[in-house]
Amino acid sequence: MTESVKVTAAKGRPMLNWVGKRPLDFVKGFPAQLVEVFDPATKIERIGTLTFEKLKTKWHNLIFHGDNKEVLGFLLASGFRDKVDLVYIDPPFDSNANYIRKVELRGTKERVKVEGEGYTLGEQIQYTDIWANDNYLQFMYERLLLLKELMAPSGFIFLHCDYHRGHYLKLIMDEVFGPENFRNEIVVKRVQKNFVEGEFIKSMNNAYDTLLMYSKSPASKFLPPVDRETKQDDGEENWHGFDAPNWSGGRPNLYYELFGKYPPPGNVWRWTKERALQAIRGGTLRQNPTSRKPEYLVTSNRGAMVNNLWADVLAYSFREDYPTEKSEKLLSRIIEICTNEDDLVLDGFVGSGTAAAVSQKLRRRWIVVDVNKGAVQTTSKRLQEIIKEQLSKKGTESNRYCDFGVYKVNEYDLQLLGAEAKELAVEHIGILRTRTDRFFDGTLGNTLVKIIDFNHPLTLLDLQLIQDELGKRPDENRNITVVCLGKELAVTQWLEDYNKKHPVNKFELIELRTDSKYGRFLVFRPPEARVEVKRHQNKATIELKDFISPSIVERVNDPEKLVKVKISDFRSMIDVVLIDNNYDGKVFRIVFSDVPNSKSDLVKGTYEIEIPNNNTTIAVKIIDMLGQEVLVTKSI
Repeated sequence: MTESVKVTAAKGRPMLNWVGKRPLDFVKGFPAQLVEVFDPATKIERIGTLTFEKLKTKWHNLIFHGDNKEVLGFLLASGFRDKVDLVYIDPPFDSNANYIRKVELRGTKERVKVEGEGYTLGEQIQYTDIWANDNYLQFMYERLLLLKELMAPSGFIFLHCDYHRGHYLKLIMDEVFGPENFRNEIVVKRVQKNFVEGEFIKSMNNAYDTLLMYSKSPASKFLPPVDRETKQDDGEENWHGFDAPNWSGGRPNLYYELFGKYPPPGNVWRWTKERALQAIRGGTLRQNPTSRKPEYLVTSNRGAMVNNLWADVLAYSFREDYPTEKSEKLLSRIIEICTNEDDLVLDGFVGSGTAAAVSQKLRRRWIVVDVNKGAVQTTSKRLQEIIKEQLSKKGTESNRYCDFGVYKVNEYDLQLLGAEAKELAVEHIGILRTRTDRFFDGTLGNTLVKIIDFNHPLTLLDLQLIQDELGKRPDENRNITVVCLGKELAVTQWLEDYNKKHPVNKFELIELRTDSKYGRFLVFRPPEARVEVKRHQNKATIELKDFISPSIVERVNDPEKLVKVKISDFRSMIDVVLIDNNYDGKVFRIVFSDVPNSKSDLVKGTYEIEIPNNNTTIAVKIIDMLGQEVLVTKSI
């Protein structure tokens, strides 16, 4: 059941317009379905409908798989309005590029080229960053409006961008948040590519990304960033006042009794109570014997203060082999200056999961979202490793927030028929819809697009109808992209003859089964696995007998290639093995995970786990190196 949620208007004056600009007055809140749980320390309770109120008493972190607009709508409908302390988003840069997920088979370093795609073996399109300008601006406008609703009154948002659309996004954020809430435009260093000396170039290398930092309220305050690796001599140690100017509705966790006193009216303490008590024990926080006010010790040789040129951190990292992965050091700085422990961080474009990983390490609560299944899998795997390490350090780490649930929002079965198939093709190819044109379906670059009904192959009659329509438009000089699912044999020769005779209105063809770039639209063979499960009283032995990933094998055994890669061990195709010892058919609870530490290591393939004494269903989820999943269940 869906719910319409009202969205408040933007705060600032609109300074940027685009075709199709429209406010977002309401958003639909679709229901969320819990599909996977990682909970090694405690037991995530079945809370029924997920709401903020139900999570208050026992929080578990949230990974959402779905369109972030629909997920943000769900969060608003579920009581998360004004609850998020920090938003970090790293949206598509509109860089006119396909980003590739680079993967190697485990246990082998061999790589081959795949004809027609230009990718190396194991590479997969992770997401597409090709937008029509107006579509991109409306896409970002709507999501920023929703994020503003979720931010706490004292909250902050950081938007990571570059030169492609940063100037437009600045104007949109001024409109959404109000120019009075702009705080900083931060420059972050990125990895440089080398020029060849003496070679002429079109432009210089881009050396930086940009962070646009805004607050929800002009009164919001944050800690100054510090480069802790670069020491700075500040002279002698000195004691400094522990209170700082407050604001109306200031953060309550900075207002508490200390040395029998509260902050003066209009002020708050600079640190959380937990940190202040640690400082008292360590001797760096005292009560001034003269004024009776708390003071903290400012030591010499502390880290160097940082301005908005963050040249000491890199924007990108390559830990997860994920395209455009952001560095943990960058996210650590952002999270530490704007939040305290237990605060809530939200990332609407999670990618490789860096924001979630850093939030987990810093004991923040977190919510992350991505429409890409590979991003969700990468994030889940990364967080499992971090949580296991945290729980292994008994006595030094608490168990709070050491679990998460994976939810899907608005998932329903799609039948590839009629209008639904057409819309999937539009999204798959990146077509800009033209609703006002009664004949053509949209544009792709500088071409008009006509999508042929998928219930029949492209025929000469279809092409003649397009020709007739062009005859009614004598001033139309664009080429035509025809999208179809199959074609008659006569079509190929007809197109070749037609294009030779027509210098304008040439026909370009995308056949969704064979096209080198957009092909295999509806052709997919999922992975298959053979798993043996044996019971021994309250334990089960699970053994992977065989596994095949047709997508990987197809790339390895491309008949056009001279170089072949022999897959001697089927485990080299497997990235992760997850096991649920009591699967209920709805929620997969990860009670055991085999995530090899090194890329050269293989999954073990044989496991022994504890199981309930009564009859149970063992579920084994196997994820291949391209992120494709297969689920095998056995009742014992």
